Amino acid sequence: MILDSKVWRLVMVAGLGLAAALSVSSQEKVWEVIADKDQTFKVLGERKPVITVKAGETVHLRITARKGTEMAKDGSVHSFTIKEFAEQGWNIRLKEGTQDYTLTAPSKPGEYVIECAVKCGPGHADQKMKLVVLPK
Repeated sequence: MILDSKVWRLVMVAGLGLAAALSVSSQEKVWEVIADKDQTFKVLGERKPVITVKAGETVHLRITARKGTEMAKDGSVHSFTIKEFAEQGWNIRLKEGTQDYTLTAPSKPGEYVIECAVKCGPGHADQKMKLVVLPK
């Protein structure tokens, strides 16, 4: 059976739409974070600087660091640190620019404070955000 051109186009468009939907749903979320020159964290697409994940989930971060008025001797302009999980990778020293990181969310649900541990400017002590970990 030969399909006429209108039906063939309809089948192709439907197939492409299904393929696009499947590829989007299989992609993992990348959290885009800005450690800004004004000593604040911002999470793109969020009103407040909060990342919400499930316990033990893989967390993909794309962090852009912008230099404030101060920086560390090693060239770090900020850090992205959860003190109690620093040894598990949650202690990233950020150089100026954009970098990708992959971490594992804590296994215990709760709210955790992410803070900057690099003296980056006058508002450094208040540079904090939240990681909310939900049960699996």
